[in-house]
Amino acid sequence: MKSAPLIWGLAGILLYGGVARAQSLAEIARKEEERRKATKSPGKVYTNDDLRRYPGLPPASQAAPPPDAPGAADPATGAKAPVAAPAEPKEEKDEAYWRKLISDAKALLARTTAHHEAMQTRINSLTADFYARDDPAQRAVVWTDRTKALEELGRLAQDIDNKKKA
Repeated sequence: MKSAPLIWGLAGILLYGGVARAQSLAEIARKEEERRKATKSPGKVYTNDDLRRYPGLPPASQAAPPPDAPGAADPATGAKAPVAAPAEPKEEKDEAYWRKLISDAKALLARTTAHHEAMQTRINSLTADFYARDDPAQRAVVWTDRTKALEELGRLAQDIDNKKKA
């Protein structure tokens, strides 16, 4: 009997000991405010203008023109042929373009996911139909359909994974 109060006392100390040492919300807020004041600025934000200002290296396929291409040296005269004017600059890719691109990708992912779920339902239905049939010929047809649906389900699952990674 004398050990019961001792056990309850130790349990209380262990359970409520962490509460006594916990930081108050005000202390945490002060530390966060000090941390924010210590950081200068969030950093440089790169825009499309920055990308145009510093063009990258040309692709390896454009490093040297093929001998029969315009702009290559003429072997007979040694003179260079005139080079065609560069293509028109690409269209401006602003925020609206990227928003539309992302929303289209999300919509495509949602459609693919819905198709995946519908295919899973079809597989479940075909499996139930397979076990409900007694005729071996009918079971073979149902099993073939189920196998095709399983292959399509695997393709859809891979497609969903690829879209989530992109």
